Amino acid sequence: MIHVTVVYSPAPRDVREITLTLAPGSTLLGALQATGWRKLFPEIEQPTSLVGVWGRMTHWGHVLRDNDRVEIYRPLTVDPKVARRERFAKQGARTTGLFLKKRAGAATGY
Repeated sequence: MIHVTVVYSPAPRDVREITLTLAPGSTLLGALQATGWRKLFPEIEQPTSLVGVWGRMTHWGHVLRDNDRVEIYRPLTVDPKVARRERFAKQGARTTGLFLKKRAGAATGY
């Protein structure tokens, strides 16, 4: 028997995690079916949802190994680059990134 952890975050700051004991040779799809989450979270669809094992993207037919961490990813709602630009504009240039820590007498950004 192998032990795997399946993780899904249906909303920001809401993480669901379950540990399963499966037969050797089980696939990622089999692990998802064993959780019963497809009924709770209908947005998880086999062909369209992205999945990974330990942060690396993979496919639904991936054969799992002992102590794997299966991750089901939800689609992005905002482009990360756009979100960063908006945060930077809201916070102002003097309080973020390189401008936050400045040596006395140093030029801006150093």
